[in-house]
Amino acid sequence: MQPRIPRQSTTECDGANRVDNDARLTPELAAVVAGARRRALRDGDRQIDTAHLLHSLLESDPEVRAVFEGGDPQVARLLGYLVQRSIGYGLRWQSSVEDSGALPVLPGAAGVEGWSPVAAGALEEACERAGRRGDARARGVDLLAAIVGDPQSRAVEVLGRGGVDVGELPARLRQIEQRQVGLMAAGWEECAGDADGGG
Repeated sequence: MQPRIPRQSTTECDGANRVDNDARLTPELAAVVAGARRRALRDGDRQIDTAHLLHSLLESDPEVRAVFEGGDPQVARLLGYLVQRSIGYGLRWQSSVEDSGALPVLPGAAGVEGWSPVAAGALEEACERAGRRGDARARGVDLLAAIVGDPQSRAVEVLGRGGVDVGELPARLRQIEQRQVGLMAAGWEECAGDADGGG
């Protein structure tokens, strides 16, 4: 008797573990990635795509949810569309690979089995974005910024269906990033002041 769910190859498992255990991701973002992988397997999808990543981000990352001006109602509407990916446009997705060519696919993630080229490229871009900011690890908002950087991605299609103005998201993400950098700078100044006072 054949098993109902095909077993993953060793290469696929190793690739998934490489991403889930990537030291360049915060523990929270690593959990998001693991959640996206579980959802793709559960839904029987060929690959982890940007819609899986968006779904996991919206479910588990408060900082990402705060980016959306529509608040909880808008996030709930987006999650509703994502839950229904097994029908309608989701069926169309199952027969194709998410690869718009808009994001560069970098070698580190592109070789991971079971990832769409767009999703793999977005994860790499998220890590590079964090590095440019001076952070050692990427956060959920870094991944969201990378995802919306590709207007042809499946996640952007879902955002559009949910009434999100994707063109405004980069500006809101920049505001969050600037606020974070300001808080980090204030923290360093406070530490420096404490050190001087202790001397």
